Amino acid sequence: MLRLLRPLLLLLLLPPPGSSDPPGLTPLSPGAPPQAPDLLYADGLRAYAAGAWAPAVALLREALRSRAALGRARQDCGASCAAEPGAPEPDSAPGPWPRAREPLLLRAVFRRAECLEQCATRTLGPGGAARLRVGRAVRDAFRRREPYNYLQRAYYQLKKRELAAAAAHTFFVANPMHLQMREDIAKYRRMPGLRPQSFRDLETPPYWADYDTGLELLGRQEVTLALPRLEEALQGCLAQLESCRAACEGPEEQETEEEEEKEEEGTESQAGLYLAIAGQWIRVLQCRQRCVMDIATRPGRSFPVPDFFPGQLRRLHEAYAQVGNLSQAVENVLSILLFYPEDDAAKQALTQYQAQLGEQGLGLGAREDIQSFILRSLGEKRQLYYAMEHLGTSFKDPDPWTPTGLIPEALRAKLREDQEKRPWDQEPPQQKPLTYWKDVLLLEGVTLTQDARQLNGSERAVLDGLLTPAECGVLLQLAKDAAGAGARSGYRGRRSPHTPHEHFEGLTVLKAAQLARAGTVGSQGAKLLLEVSERVRTLTQAYFSPERPLHLSFTHLVCRSAIEGEQEQRMDLSHPVHADNCILDPDSGECWREPPAYTYRDYSGLLYLNDDFQGGDLFFTQPNALTVTAQVRPRCGRLVAFSSGVENPHGVWAVTRGRRCALALWHTWAPEHREQEWAEAKELLREPEQEEEEEEEEEEETPSKDPAPEPPSRKPQRSHDKAGKALRVREEL
Repeated sequence: MLRLLRPLLLLLLLPPPGSSDPPGLTPLSPGAPPQAPDLLYADGLRAYAAGAWAPAVALLREALRSRAALGRARQDCGASCAAEPGAPEPDSAPGPWPRAREPLLLRAVFRRAECLEQCATRTLGPGGAARLRVGRAVRDAFRRREPYNYLQRAYYQLKKRELAAAAAHTFFVANPMHLQMREDIAKYRRMPGLRPQSFRDLETPPYWADYDTGLELLGRQEVTLALPRLEEALQGCLAQLESCRAACEGPEEQETEEEEEKEEEGTESQAGLYLAIAGQWIRVLQCRQRCVMDIATRPGRSFPVPDFFPGQLRRLHEAYAQVGNLSQAVENVLSILLFYPEDDAAKQALTQYQAQLGEQGLGLGAREDIQSFILRSLGEKRQLYYAMEHLGTSFKDPDPWTPTGLIPEALRAKLREDQEKRPWDQEPPQQKPLTYWKDVLLLEGVTLTQDARQLNGSERAVLDGLLTPAECGVLLQLAKDAAGAGARSGYRGRRSPHTPHEHFEGLTVLKAAQLARAGTVGSQGAKLLLEVSERVRTLTQAYFSPERPLHLSFTHLVCRSAIEGEQEQRMDLSHPVHADNCILDPDSGECWREPPAYTYRDYSGLLYLNDDFQGGDLFFTQPNALTVTAQVRPRCGRLVAFSSGVENPHGVWAVTRGRRCALALWHTWAPEHREQEWAEAKELLREPEQEEEEEEEEEEETPSKDPAPEPPSRKPQRSHDKAGKALRVREEL
C-alpha cells in the first residue's frame, strides 16, 4: 500500500488550482544551517509548478546543498567520534558473548551515540541529522538527479542559458537514455553564446574525470602525466567510499521496501532486543559492502567497472615501472596481491622489481590505504557470512576477490552460484537454431537471436541469417544504382523527412521494377527485392501469426547517409520515436489508432543490409517515448520484426558517419490493404515466356492500379482528445 502511495507524493505537493502564489516557500538566509532537503525540494516543485522560476531555482539549489551538507556532516562526525579514546572496535570474529561484557558494550554504544548527536547538532543545528531525514521517494529523485531536470527549465525561463546547459548536461549524464533531454541539449548546443565548456557535470565525483584522463594519457604513452591523475583517481575513490559508508549509518538508509510494507501491514515480527540490534548492524554492513559497487559504477550505467580497485593498482604499478620508480611499483603490485595472492602476472612483476631493487626492496610493503581497506572489508564480510550461516540472513558479496577460506563451507556452493549470476560477467545469449520451425518456414540457416523477453517487450524478435553477404551486396547495389539515376520514391519528394543532418533515398518495389525494365538498374536486384520481401512475410507470419495469414502492405528499400560537416555535437534522432499503426501521445501514453495513421498495419519488419556506418541503431521505448527498453545493432541479414501498435514504440539513433540501408516492410491481416504495387512489380519483371503462359490468368483478375500508400515521415500530433479537449503539447525551447 505504501509503495502505491509514493507516486502521489509529488501531486500532493503541487499548489491548488487557481492559487496565485506558491504556498509554503521556505525562507532562505545565506550561511544558515541546512534545512530538510525533502521539504526544500517540495517547496521547489511548488514554485516550479506556479511558474515562480527564481524561487524554484533558489529552493532546488538549497535542497541540493543541504543534502550534500548532510552527507559531509555524517562523514566528519563519524570519523571524529570513531577516533575518540575508548571507542569500541568492531569484533570481526563472532563467538560466545559473556553476559558480563553487556554493560561495556551498551556504555560504548551510548558514548558513540552521544558524540554523534552533539557533533550533528553543532554542524547541522538543533535536531541534528534526525531533523534532516529524507524519505525514500525523494532520495530516489536525488539519485536520478531529477532536481537538475527542473533546474534546467527554470534557468532557461530566467534566460540563464549557461546554467541551464550545465543543469541539463548534469541530468543527462545520469540519464543517457532520456530522449527528451537529448532533444533539449541539442537545442542548447545550437544557441549562440554557449560553448562546449558550458556543458559541465555538476554532480559526478571528480575521481571519474581523473580516472578517464589518466587512461587517456596512458593510451598516448604520456606516462609521466598520467601517474598523478591515476593517483588522484584512486585517492578520490577511497574518499568517496568513506562518504558512502558514512551514509549507511543514516536512519533513512536502513529502510527497505519489504520492511516498510511489513510496518504498514502490522506484520513486522517482534524479534526482541538482540535480534533487532543484530538486524540493524547487518543492514549497515550490507550497505557498506555495496559501497564498492556504487563507487565503481559510472553515472548513468547499470553495472560497475569490474575489479575497479585492483585494475587501478595494475595500471599504477606498470606506470611506475615505466618511469623507473620501482619502489612505488612494488608497493602497488604488493597491494594487488592482497586482493589476489595467486595472481601470476603480479607475482612475476614483483619478482622482477625485487631483483632490480636488490636489498632496497626488502622492506617495502603494500600501500597502507589498501591494507586498511582490505582488512576492514574482510572483517565485515566475516560478520556477514556468520550471520548468513547462523541467523539466516542474506548477503550478495560484491567482490570476486573474497578468499574462499573466509566463507563457511556450507555457503560456498551458494556463493559460486551468485558469482556465476553476475550480470556484468555474463556472456551474451547464444543464438538458437530454429530447428522447431523448419517444417513451417523452410528457411535454412535462420536463427533466433533475441526474443521478446530478451528485448524487454512483447511481440518483438531479432532473427539473423535471412540474407547472405552476396544478397546484401546485390540489394545495396540496387539502391546505389537507383539513387545514381535520380530515382526517389516513397518519401513524397521530400529530401530529408526526419532530420536535416542526413540524406535519405527510398525505393519501392514498383519503382525498382520499372527501372529494371528500362535497363537503368539490373533486373537481378529488382527480382531479389521481391523475393526477399516475400521471404520476410513468410517468416513473420510463421513466427507471430501462424493461424492467420499476413499480407504485405508496403515494402520500401531505404538508405540514409550522414551529411559530412553536420555531425559535430549532433543530438537529434535519425527517426523520431513513433508507432506504426497509431498516433503516439507520449504525455498520456496512449496511441490513437485513427487516420492519418496507417491503422491497418499489424506487423512491421526491418531487414538490414549493412553495418559499415556509425550510429543508426534501432531502439524501442516505453509509451512515454523517453525510456529506452531495448536496442538492436543492424547487420547484413538481420531482421527485427514486431507488432505495429503502442506496445512497440521505436526510433532510430542518428547516423553520424556512412550510409545505412535497410528494407522496411509492413504487414496486414486485411487483404483489402495488401500491397498492389508488389503484384504490379512482379508483372513487370516476368520474362516474356512467363507472360504468354499466364495470359489467361491475367484476364481473369487484373490488379488495381491505385498507388499504395506511402510511409509517413513523422506522425502528425493529435490536436484533440476524444472529448474535443486539446492535448497538452510539450513546451519547446
